[in-house]
Amino acid sequence: MEQALRALRRGAARLAPAARLGAGGHGPTRDRRPPWPCRLVGGGQGPSPGAQLPAAALRGVAEAGGDACGSPRTRAGPDPQSRPGSKACERGPRGAAAAGQGGRGWLGSDFPKPRRRLEGKPLPIERTRGSEILFGIAPCALALSQSRRDPFRLFLKESAGSQRLVMSEFVLQASARGVPVHRVGRRELDALCRGRVHQGVCLEATPLRFKSLEEAEKPDLGDEESPNRQLVWLVLEQIQDPMNLGALLRSAYFLGVDRVVTSQRNSCPLTPTVSKASSGAMEVFDVYSTDDLRSFLKAKAAEGWEVVGTVSKPEEVENVPVISCLEFRWNKPTIIVIGNEGDGLSLETQLLCHRMLAIPPGRALHPGIESLNVSVATGILLHSICSQKLRQ
Repeated sequence: MEQALRALRRGAARLAPAARLGAGGHGPTRDRRPPWPCRLVGGGQGPSPGAQLPAAALRGVAEAGGDACGSPRTRAGPDPQSRPGSKACERGPRGAAAAGQGGRGWLGSDFPKPRRRLEGKPLPIERTRGSEILFGIAPCALALSQSRRDPFRLFLKESAGSQRLVMSEFVLQASARGVPVHRVGRRELDALCRGRVHQGVCLEATPLRFKSLEEAEKPDLGDEESPNRQLVWLVLEQIQDPMNLGALLRSAYFLGVDRVVTSQRNSCPLTPTVSKASSGAMEVFDVYSTDDLRSFLKAKAAEGWEVVGTVSKPEEVENVPVISCLEFRWNKPTIIVIGNEGDGLSLETQLLCHRMLAIPPGRALHPGIESLNVSVATGILLHSICSQKLRQ
């Protein structure tokens, strides 16, 4: 018995400094209560050697067959909690965490395992063959209002909350086109669009494809004084990032570009991500493609169009004049050619340009950040050129 009491005193002595730190005191704390919530288990007067030890720690000692310091306890030793007249503290690990205490010798089984949120897997939703899932309010609303896609099903979040009015408008749009509406949970919407930002709306519909240049109406350029002479087309060479392509389409639509043409090879297709990045502009703006970009540029130059390339580093361009976008004067139909995100325009395409445009920086640039994102640079160039039409 005396051996067990000495072991418990040693364990209490090791826990005493932590109790002083948790209580915020600096003096002796032998007769003070521990900083965690306690209740008396046994009656009696005066502190006992186990009064400062948590019940969970004592249980760990009992299960491990030793004291709080790791010393073995004899089988015949008394249980400190069964001593008459002793006090014992019972507290959960949450109280210990709140008081900043670390119980030495505690077993992992003394701590309750964190509760996991009981959520079932989202119900699988079978897709219509050959369909894709649009997501987001603007792309889905514009796709329903246009006749460029065949919609199959509209999925709306069950509890719309502050978006009840928006969801009601979707129901009206879908009803007008005979599209079934399904109310599903957030997890089902997340699974449909693979975790992207859906804003509580997904639409199953047929994909959009690039239009062929053969399908496009040939513009009437008129004579030299005709206002149709101020046409601007945006040509994209191997834009691969769907977010960049969506941002380019949004800027082109907003600033008044007459047509967007992209190269088929090594270019991003018209995906739901592109539609979301364009804020739905892809749903109302025709995008054309060509499998022979260089022949297309040569043919347009022969028809009297000015082909203008873009460059971020003017010193790297040879055999083609480079001017600032602020100096460019728009007096004939113009094609602006934008290059790949990483490499820019290919050398063959540069040689087909009459001039190259550059954006002058506003300061001396640090090496490594001398260029702009392709969609940002295109927005600046388009605004610089298209604003000339507004002024006239």
